[in-house]
Amino acid sequence: MRRPVARKLLVLAVSAAVVSVGATAPPGSSPASPAPQKVPVAVGYGGAVASVDLDASSAGIEVLRKGGNAVDAAVATAAALGVTEPYSSGIGGGGYFVYYDAKSRKVHTIDGRETAPLTAGSDLFVKNGKAIAFADAVSSGLSVGTPGTPATWATALGKWGSKRLGTVLKPAERIARDGFTVDDTFRTQTAANETRFRYFPDTTKLFLPGGQLPVVGSTFKNPDLARTYEELGRKGVDALYRGALGDEIVDTVNDPPVDPASGWNARPGELSEKDLAAYRAKLQAPTKTSYRGLGVYSIAPSSSGGTTVGEALNILENTDLSKASEVQYLHRYIEASRIAFADRGRWVGDPAFEDVPTKELLSQKYADSRACLIKDDAVLTSPVAPGDPRRPAACASGGTAAPTTYEGENTTHLTVADKWGNVVSYTLTIEQTGGSGITVPGRGFILNNELTDFSFVPANPAVHDPNLPGPGKRPRSSISPTIVLDRHDKPVVALGSPGGATIITTVLQTLTRFVDRGEPLVDAIAAPRASQRNAAQTELEPALFNDTSPGSLRSRLEAIGHSFRLNPEIGAATGVQRLPDGKWLAAAETVRRGGGSAQVVHPAP
Repeated sequence: MRRPVARKLLVLAVSAAVVSVGATAPPGSSPASPAPQKVPVAVGYGGAVASVDLDASSAGIEVLRKGGNAVDAAVATAAALGVTEPYSSGIGGGGYFVYYDAKSRKVHTIDGRETAPLTAGSDLFVKNGKAIAFADAVSSGLSVGTPGTPATWATALGKWGSKRLGTVLKPAERIARDGFTVDDTFRTQTAANETRFRYFPDTTKLFLPGGQLPVVGSTFKNPDLARTYEELGRKGVDALYRGALGDEIVDTVNDPPVDPASGWNARPGELSEKDLAAYRAKLQAPTKTSYRGLGVYSIAPSSSGGTTVGEALNILENTDLSKASEVQYLHRYIEASRIAFADRGRWVGDPAFEDVPTKELLSQKYADSRACLIKDDAVLTSPVAPGDPRRPAACASGGTAAPTTYEGENTTHLTVADKWGNVVSYTLTIEQTGGSGITVPGRGFILNNELTDFSFVPANPAVHDPNLPGPGKRPRSSISPTIVLDRHDKPVVALGSPGGATIITTVLQTLTRFVDRGEPLVDAIAAPRASQRNAAQTELEPALFNDTSPGSLRSRLEAIGHSFRLNPEIGAATGVQRLPDGKWLAAAETVRRGGGSAQVVHPAP
């Protein structure tokens, strides 16, 4: 039975100490507040921004403070993340944008996923009859898809924004020109990519200044990106899709500038000016799932996020997770995720190429036919075979099992709300940390390696794989930007996360902790995570994995039959929550990626 919970969620107390920051005093009031500090939760009025980065969240708040709406602020925040989180996002990549319009009380989405070249076939990553090595693909032109992020920004601003692109890019342009302070996360990510960054002279020059790793506490400047942003703001995104910047991207992809001394053989890509000119960010309907009386909206295919999170929620619908023990809760969550991933692998791909049964995957009838596979005292054996959502049969599978394919575990997410009640949940990416590693000479940004999200060859030759490459095809994603509405179609919470395929499980676990377990949003985000993706072992973060004492959660789950392996860090979520009296709560990570930055325009007293 569905239980209305929206009212309860609006009045949840925040168990962690709330530190509100980042507001300029209104005219005629006391002097401006001190400069913002990086804190994981903030409550106040006038709008809110949550991201992984202080400078990026501040850029969004700056735009809100100057009268911009949530869409304007989301683009400003994303552009700033392209400066301060260049290994996770930027104009060389793509993403998915979910927008709630307060006036119409409707949710809209943009598919800004990168696309394969128009010349690509299903054998894009096959040479001499065999799949090329993954390591040979990731740092090459062959892995680069047509960027979708600039088109996403232009589309969002054109449909729902109130400011020009050039205006909302100004904060990021300033950060790139004047610099930002290097933190441990930036240095660590640079170090992890140092070997392959040194393959490419332009990447070495930019991200290894003086040939060395950037020093924590030093100022990192990117004047090339500042000039690129200025050009995009002045000329519009046609500078990339039909102009000189696009020509430079094509030249870089098809003839990657490699340091001969490195010995690296970067495979050339197949990108053309025609690919850039043909690219469109797609306006499309969101997925919708009803859960506990709430409407859960997310992104439809080409991402698998909305369908997989939605199916798992539907599987859990008839289990009262609010009264379950922590072991019972985690067991049910893990098994629901396992089943949903089995169906994701078989059915979800780019709907322009594949007949994706989105409606059927999200039906409660189908979820019920799959939920009966879950037992309280036993664990399903992975890989679980997919069901057939078009012909649901209780506890039956619809074919042969196939393993879940690899997906790079990086990306970044931001969540924004404004004083009018509009909300944006936006996840953007260049795929794995550092993308392809290839910097466009003189332009200050790294190109994506998103095409490696395609299956190189079928995961199981006996099972149809909807995620093989194709001409102009969008590789399947797990990005899951989500907005939850109450029964009056008003926002309750919005959230999302980076993390490749773990995005789905992060969003699912955070939502169920918030909605079912009654945890404050910042606590639901901070909670130790488990991620099951139809694999033999479930991944656990250290707080769960390292406690093997008798009676520990891990021990009790293993007694049921679960098997685990360590994942040092799963996801890095952010969210915003609507509170009574026009207040917003912004929440971000407390520890992961060095902690996130939650800010509001006017802090509550």
